[in-house]
Amino acid sequence: MARQPLTDRLPEFPWDSLAGAKTRATAHPDGLVDLSIGTPVDAVAPSIQAALVADAADPGYPPALGTAELRQACADSLTRRYDCNGLTADAIVPVIGTKEAIAWLPTMLGLGTGDLVVIPETAYPTYEVAARIAGCDVLRADSVLQVGPQRPALLFLNSPSNPTGKVLGQAHLKKVVEWAQSRGVIVAADECYLGLDWGTDARSILHPSVCGGDHTGLLAIHSLSKTSNMASYRTGFLAGDRELIAELSEVRRNAGMMIPGPVQAAMAVALRDDDQEAAQKERYARRRSLLLPAVQAAGLRIDDSTAGLYLWASRDEDCWATVDWFADRGILVAPGAFYGPKGGQHVRISLTATDEEITQAVSRLTSR
Repeated sequence: MARQPLTDRLPEFPWDSLAGAKTRATAHPDGLVDLSIGTPVDAVAPSIQAALVADAADPGYPPALGTAELRQACADSLTRRYDCNGLTADAIVPVIGTKEAIAWLPTMLGLGTGDLVVIPETAYPTYEVAARIAGCDVLRADSVLQVGPQRPALLFLNSPSNPTGKVLGQAHLKKVVEWAQSRGVIVAADECYLGLDWGTDARSILHPSVCGGDHTGLLAIHSLSKTSNMASYRTGFLAGDRELIAELSEVRRNAGMMIPGPVQAAMAVALRDDDQEAAQKERYARRRSLLLPAVQAAGLRIDDSTAGLYLWASRDEDCWATVDWFADRGILVAPGAFYGPKGGQHVRISLTATDEEITQAVSRLTSR
């Protein structure tokens, strides 16, 4: 039987198609301002760097399941920052970056051919990639009513959303949890932007007002890449249903998926240091306060965008035409089509640029 490469199941890597727009934007006389990706640009806090260095001499293998200190720091941070009560260290598993965790989640849960995975209609592309790697079917749906009589094996939520910045309200989240728990459907809630809420009271799926303290079938996905600038460290964790966490932990341990020891130490410090997280949020708030009105002044409509690191903007035209419009001003943005058919008339504009770059973008957008 002929081998079928796994790549045959995967969609085209979306960022490859931005090469032409990047060349166009780079040709601007004042150079490129790249607002297309969510890569942090600010330095990691000194306290985190110091923890990494302090543990750098350890020669042994790190614990695959994470140190007890790290897992407790994860649980404590969710309780302290987001009021997720009842979490203990055995409800946590650290992961090597949340993109990796999402991409392999259906596979690690034992899902495959014939299983259905539900993802948001406008979604971070890795949810679909995750389902395809496992050989599952995919349904895009923003409401459980769209699922109908089907019984998915796994449902991805994303609030606050990447790319739209939309926050799902408490009532919506509660309805999804009740629906899923009554049917034995696992819910994986990507909450990587939960710490970047711009006044909408975003809730975790593990908040008692959402799940009533019952974490059965629930997995919350958290990252330190955005809130603590630790994208290069590859840090994140899953929290929730203890049985699912134990299952995933065992699979990860057998597969040798372990965060390097010095990174685990740095991660624990970051989770205990709320001041550095608050300082980073303030930086993004300041950049948002400059860029959002400039985009509106340039004639674009901002939809949702009430949390997270992006502005979801539209000129009511094909998104690639809008990408070119920005490129002519030396600004690179991401086409909404990357995130599903419903994004075809939007672009995603990132706040993850330096103060100088944001100022330059504002100037180009508001000049006549």
